[in-house]
Amino acid sequence: DKLEETAKLFKPQVIIAGISCYSRCLDYKRFRKVADENGAYLFSDMAHVSGLVAAGVIPSPFEYSDVVSTTTHKTLRGPRAGVIFFRKGVRSIGKNGEKIMWDLEARVNAAVFPTLQGGPHNHQVA
Repeated sequence: DKLEETAKLFKPQVIIAGISCYSRCLDYKRFRKVADENGAYLFSDMAHVSGLVAAGVIPSPFEYSDVVSTTTHKTLRGPRAGVIFFRKGVRSIGKNGEKIMWDLEARVNAAVFPTLQGGPHNHQVA
């Protein structure tokens, strides 16, 4: 309820649904509803629970989220790395029938490089 109230007040561009020390499952459908009502993207971070999502033990954010991030080294037990998934293709059809495409690929790529990994810290890039 507080998320709906806060989103109406501040009109965020992105709503983040993330679990690190929250012991309950997130209601991604409700997050999606709030994001849609406020014209926001829904970004879900499932790094701490991706193994449980992969095993089908807890709900997956993929059906509802525009962007999903995770790591490979926490509950997936792989080498240290990060993964970002985002929607591609047709987002919707406009009033005059034109296809409205998702614009996330360029935004995500620019956020990773040069924004986060484009500085003088080249030793951090694998």
